[in-house]
Amino acid sequence: MQRRITGFHRDEESHQVAELDCGHARHVRHLPPLSSRPWVLEEASRAERLGTLLDCVRCDALEWPAGFEPYRRTPVFDAATIPDALRADHALKAGVWGRICVLRGRLRYRMQQPPRDEELTPSRVGVIPPEAPHSVEPLGEVAFFIEFHRRAPPRG
Repeated sequence: MQRRITGFHRDEESHQVAELDCGHARHVRHLPPLSSRPWVLEEASRAERLGTLLDCVRCDALEWPAGFEPYRRTPVFDAATIPDALRADHALKAGVWGRICVLRGRLRYRMQQPPRDEELTPSRVGVIPPEAPHSVEPLGEVAFFIEFHRRAPPRG
């Protein structure tokens, strides 16, 4: 998935790391001929890249970012009370991750990018990355809720 660059920092080996709006980070080294990114060498060039898109393989793998905490959750829905908006393609806001938690029954979870078609159960949670179009469909009787997470505010 393509994500916006929100900042940069150096890792313990002094390599540049791009901070992405999804909560993940990605190394952006200039190591010709393997990777040609001369823009990482100068602070002004890096600043020009803020807001541009970079591929996030961790989002593609539905890897949960560190430092996110729940801030809201939906009511429990069943097959009769699932809002139409959840049955159609929709997406979470930038920077917001979701977890679909099935309490009983089965729920079909479809995502366009990265392509997913999963059956969620009480033992299988669905992970929703930010801005990824997705939908759900009950597979018989079901009860579930969605929990929304965002980056935890700095402490103290």
